Amino acid sequence: MTTTEEATEEAGIRDGAGVRGEARVRDGAGVRGEARVRDGARVGAGARAAEPASGRGAARRALLGRPVLLLVGIVLASLNMRAALASVSPLVSELAEAYGLSSAASSLVTSVPVLFLGLGALVAPWLGRRFGAERVLLGALLLLGAGILVRVLPSAAALYGGGVLVGTAIALLNVLMPGLIKRDFPDRAASMTSVYTGAMIAGATVVAAASVPLERALGGWRASLGVWSLLAAVAAVAWLPQVLLARGGAAERPVRAVPAAGGRPVNVWRSALAWQVTLFMGLQSLWSYVLIAWMPTIFTDHGMSRSTAGVVFAFNNLIQVAGAFAVPLLAGRMRSQRPLIVLVTTLVAAGYAGLMVAPVQGAWLWSAVLGVGQGGAVGLALTLIVLRSGDAQTAARLSGMAQTVGYLLAAAGPLAAGALHQATGSWTPPIAAVLGVCAAALAVGLLAARNRTV
Repeated sequence: MTTTEEATEEAGIRDGAGVRGEARVRDGAGVRGEARVRDGARVGAGARAAEPASGRGAARRALLGRPVLLLVGIVLASLNMRAALASVSPLVSELAEAYGLSSAASSLVTSVPVLFLGLGALVAPWLGRRFGAERVLLGALLLLGAGILVRVLPSAAALYGGGVLVGTAIALLNVLMPGLIKRDFPDRAASMTSVYTGAMIAGATVVAAASVPLERALGGWRASLGVWSLLAAVAAVAWLPQVLLARGGAAERPVRAVPAAGGRPVNVWRSALAWQVTLFMGLQSLWSYVLIAWMPTIFTDHGMSRSTAGVVFAFNNLIQVAGAFAVPLLAGRMRSQRPLIVLVTTLVAAGYAGLMVAPVQGAWLWSAVLGVGQGGAVGLALTLIVLRSGDAQTAARLSGMAQTVGYLLAAAGPLAAGALHQATGSWTPPIAAVLGVCAAALAVGLLAARNRTV
């Protein structure tokens, strides 16, 4: 019997006569485990009520179909988790020219969504508890599509306001996905993490590569940015069956699952290990979002054409898929993930050093090295959330904490890098600062990778 099923047996749903119907079991962060509780199963010597044959058949078909539907929904939702951010980077110079933005103001185009990745993560656990993970994820995809469209309205305020909506929507996806995977794929958490992180980065790759060609084909940057709302709409349609299945099996009032150990829910905010996982999440996010915001600009400032810079940036995202798939799979087979921490931080530091020394001459090499390191780091950070948690409830709480604090920390990266560049006229100081971030990530990551649970 799985942990979720044991929690369901203990928690149950009782009315005046006993335990009835089907219940959806919610953990402390709104992630729900599914359990079937039969009439009279736990009440005295009451007989088990027979289900109509048609009811059994419908339930069986739903349960058999759900893993496939869920996998499709997870993959399509994951494709959107970076796409709206990656679509902006190759077009930053056009945005700056259209609105007369300075380097610091241009960095806000990417920093504002990242800031709201953190702020949105604050409300994600409550929303999950209140409405259920499936409904919140569907709402997040719809909000994401709306934010993308708002961002292309002819106003600088709309550009930033759309970024707020985009960041908030992605925050909900980010926070609820690890707990959902821990709940529905408890024996394959690491492999499923590699699937969704790989899909997330693949989406960013396609979008980054297509942004400039779409700008030319569609007649401007607004259409190039706005077209990705269609990707969010497709994912929302694919996620709708999960909402219908959840609604069909949900009780009138949510029931919280008992933690796996049978005790009180873990307070992750008081756990040193939780803070170590959180800081690694934040630091690796910081170095990634600096690249998302400024990598194409670094290349063009050193003489590379805009189209070539966009292709190199897309190549960087493509290579990240390899790291995002491989590293979580390796991490799931290790008791301690310390060797992987050393590997990914070293690769990222080497790639950044290359950008500082020979950005154009070695552009493809540095993009490849950075890509493996970046993809491996984000996959490892998300896997650590699952591996360092004893149950789905703790995973969701730790996910909320890590992504709230982590993305608030990461939001400072693009803004600080833009400000340093504007003040010095060079990309060397910002890159040197990121090398310091790599050293800090190595130190805290070695602590987070120990074989312990929160």
